[in-house]
Formats: sequence, C-alpha cells, structure tokens
Amino acid sequence: MTTTDSDKTAAFRVTSDFWATLPQMPVTEYPGTQGFIDDVYANPEGSEMSAGYFELRHTDAPLDYYYAYDEMKVVLEGVFHLENLETGQVETAGPKDAIFFPKGSTIRFTTEDRALAFFVGHRSFAP
Repeated sequence: MTTTDSDKTAAFRVTSDFWATLPQMPVTEYPGTQGFIDDVYANPEGSEMSAGYFELRHTDAPLDYYYAYDEMKVVLEGVFHLENLETGQVETAGPKDAIFFPKGSTIRFTTEDRALAFFVGHRSFAP
C-alpha cells in the first residue's frame, strides 16, 4: 500500500451552535459595551488562521478594536456600523456582507440592535 497526500490529511471539523455561548469581551478593556467573541478554531492543526464569532449588542458606548493582524468578517445577522478611527472611513455592513480589516487599523463598531459575524484572522494568538 502506498501513502498518498490524502492519507496524511487531518479530518475536517464541523462545530454547531458555537456562536450561542460566546463569552463577553473584558469590560475593563471595552467599558460600557456588550461585545462577545471567541475562536471556534484557534490555529487548528498548526494553521496560521483562526476563526470564530463576534456578536455586538447595542449600548450607548462604541466598541473600538485595534487589529494587530489581518482579519475578514462575514455578517450573519444584524447590521454593523463601522468607522476607521485613523482614516475616518465610515461603512455599514449587513447580512452576507464581507469585510476586510487590515493589520494596524482601529475600527469603531456600533449597532442599532444586535449584529453577529463570523471572522477569520491571520494570527497565531488569541485576542
């Protein structure tokens, strides 16, 4: 029997309902906000990618997040209002919209009600 590349491949994964129990982001770092985030896959099988879910609930305080890595999000539910605090760029992203955040940007997130996104980040550490 010969070994092929497919014999060396790790099994793929399916994780259901992970988004339903996200932990809240540290209130000391993000005061007055209700942001929830977690990696569903943090560098699986040594990959340089991590992926997870981010939920934001409406509060009067915006959530400002610094990206120390490149990241992409796909909005699953709700609407995010986004502002790049360095450039002043303002955008709105709703269901099925894809977003790219370049490394080094600081993004202000707000929502009128609630928004949920799936993200993939090029990083080898948990935020």
